[in-house]
Amino acid sequence: MEYMSAKEASEKWGISERRIQKLCEENRIEGVIRFSRVWAIPNDAKKPRDGRLKRQ
Repeated sequence: MEYMSAKEASEKWGISERRIQKLCEENRIEGVIRFSRVWAIPNDAKKPRDGRLKRQ
């Protein structure tokens, strides 16, 4: 399986690197692995839905 960093995911999904790290900490991105201080996110992972927005 191929992985990307939090920085690469932030560029791909258009959100901040810190937000990606928080999503990883909260287990909201499926398949993430932590190596020491670095998050490895699967390349095929989907951007989690923003829980702050309400859909009508």
